[in-house]
Amino acid sequence: MRHELTRGLLALSMLLGAAPAWAEQSTVQDRKELALTVYNDNLGLVREVRTIKLEKGQRELQYADVASGIDPTTVSLRSLSAPQDLKVLEQNYEYDLLTPEKLLEKYIGKDVEIHTDTTVNKATLLSTNDGQIYRIGDKIYLQAPGKVVLPQVPDNLVARPTLKWLLQNDRATGEQQTETSYLTRGLSWRTDYVLVVSGDQVKSDLNGWVTLDNQSGASYDNAKLTLVAGDVNRVRPQGGYMEDRLRAMKAEAPSEQFAERALFEYHSYQLTRPTTLKDRQTKQVSLLSAADIPTRKVYRFEAPSAPIWVQTRDRTSQKVNVYLEMTNSKQDKLGLPLPKGIVRIYQQDADKRLQFVGEDTIDHTPRDEKLKFKAGQAFDLVGERKQTSYKVLGDRTVESSYEIELRNRKDDPVTILATEKLGGDWDITQASLGYSKLDATTVEFAVQVPANKTAKVTYTVRTKY
Repeated sequence: MRHELTRGLLALSMLLGAAPAWAEQSTVQDRKELALTVYNDNLGLVREVRTIKLEKGQRELQYADVASGIDPTTVSLRSLSAPQDLKVLEQNYEYDLLTPEKLLEKYIGKDVEIHTDTTVNKATLLSTNDGQIYRIGDKIYLQAPGKVVLPQVPDNLVARPTLKWLLQNDRATGEQQTETSYLTRGLSWRTDYVLVVSGDQVKSDLNGWVTLDNQSGASYDNAKLTLVAGDVNRVRPQGGYMEDRLRAMKAEAPSEQFAERALFEYHSYQLTRPTTLKDRQTKQVSLLSAADIPTRKVYRFEAPSAPIWVQTRDRTSQKVNVYLEMTNSKQDKLGLPLPKGIVRIYQQDADKRLQFVGEDTIDHTPRDEKLKFKAGQAFDLVGERKQTSYKVLGDRTVESSYEIELRNRKDDPVTILATEKLGGDWDITQASLGYSKLDATTVEFAVQVPANKTAKVTYTVRTKY
């Protein structure tokens, strides 16, 4: 029954879907140019140029084939042919789309026809809740005994999302080039990276992909694609018409496919060729490819610790984290701002087959900054941290001592960076090894651990809090 009604509905929309005689109509067939700007979080800007024939005077225009996720408050229409002669007096957005269910709802309490192979019966549609109920003569039918035929499509239903404008056209009757732009929900992009590490782990190849997702309710054929990067501020309306605020990515595309340009305080990246992004489609476009990037493998012991002015008997034992680090510089084969994204790390095994060895995320990374990827935990490296003494020296002053033991079960020596978090007004009064002060609360010991050996670091810190 539903399929029969759908087929009948399609035929009816073809017969009756044209604009009323008093209105001009524009469809995707009139499109001459399309540009699409995609932001990172569920937002896109659509700009299209169409050739529209308008009569002089006050005219109504039906502008079809817009995105169903459109924010109608952001629509802009202007004439490129006669910008001073075309004015928008009123605008309506028709989004009550034509479906079998909605079409039937419009005929509740009205007469329809029920067609069988031999008869045509007049019927009254009583309800569409959890099924259809009809009255034919003095009988009630819980299902139509034949094909349902409706006389026409109601004016307040449209086959596709449509803008309707009341225009004042002061130019002589004829064709005009018009530009329409609007924001729509349902468009987003993200970046994914593949990092392939060499066997000796001193070089890497990095490839980046842009993943575009279109859930906006419209397709964009042969569009000029732009990706916008930067923190674009947006107002969240009361009532939540627009969803989460835009958080666009701060990026640059180091690929010949994309051309980077400045845009206000952001970056824009234009694909150098037109592309088609269909509705409900996910598309991937190559963003960057860099080879032989100098890479460093770094071991870090990052044990969680209680505040240093607190006495504790906790003994923290855990494996050592493994990081891959590189510098985002031209000298090191990169040197381009990178957007945040997920980095998946691979390395060739003894049989020259790529194996997955970990993944991490990176934040927006400007040029000449360090990149750091956490691959996982080293199987053969273990660290242990404990508090060895605790003294209260006076009002809100304590002195604590700690021991860090690092065990290397590898057949090669390693250097492990042991990171310690300190708080309050602190001063290290004794340390068995030199350290680097990374910031106001962090120190780091570079501990050399021989193969199959153990190394220890001790230090005492005096703290006022």
